[in-house]
Order: sequence, then C-alpha cells, then structure tokens
Amino acid sequence: MTLPASTTGAGRPAPVGPLILIIDDNEKNRKLAGDALRAAGLQTIDAANGHEGLALAAEHRPDVILLDLRLPDIEGMEVARRLKDGAGTAGIPIVALSALRLMDDGASLLHAGFAGVLAKPIDIRAFPEQVRSYSRRDTG
Repeated sequence: MTLPASTTGAGRPAPVGPLILIIDDNEKNRKLAGDALRAAGLQTIDAANGHEGLALAAEHRPDVILLDLRLPDIEGMEVARRLKDGAGTAGIPIVALSALRLMDDGASLLHAGFAGVLAKPIDIRAFPEQVRSYSRRDTG
C-alpha cells in the first residue's frame, strides 16, 4: 500500500497521477490491476475487504475507487452506499469491478450511485485509460 515517491531530475517532486483505491478480496486481481495502473503512471492503494476499503477511502480520499461487488465481509453495494453517505467520500467516483454477469448491463449499479462498471478479466492495455476516465483529477 505504499504510495510511490517520484522526483524530477532536478530533485523537485514530479507530478503524479490520480490515486486509485482498489478494493478486491482476490490478491491476484489486486496485484494485476495495481501493476497495470502504476505502469501507466497512476498511484494505487488497495484493500482486501470492505472495512479496510472504507477506512482507506476516508483516510486517503482517492480520485477513483475500484470496487469488487463480492467481498468477504460486506457486499460491494453496501460499501458503495456507505461511501456515498460519508461526508469525505461522497464525491469520489466508484467503479464496479466485477466478473459477475449483470442482467441489466449495469443499469442497477449506475442507479445505485456507481460511476461505471468494468468487467473482469480486465484488458491490461485498455484498463489504465478506462480507470483514468473516471478520475476527477486531470493528469496524465
């Protein structure tokens, strides 16, 4: 969960990409998503369950939250509801990241406050720009 420190050749801090919080109970999925995003210049932090994700979101106020819908402690829909109800996290775009086949093509998730839906398995070439498109911060 370390944020990368980056500097320019002159020793000044370099601009860094948006901060992305990945909440997924599958360690391999978190690693793949994180590696793809960091390779594209984005910063990541990750959580293995809903409670940890809620705490990290409140502490770090990421630019985008990628949220698995099936978590071991709290369902993803409930995590999203709590984030949307939180004073410090209500404005953060939440993107469902799921392998579930959605009967309504994600319309129920959009109605529940999700900014979008990305399907697993991810396309690692397209994934960073897909995620960046949800960011409130224009860097890149």
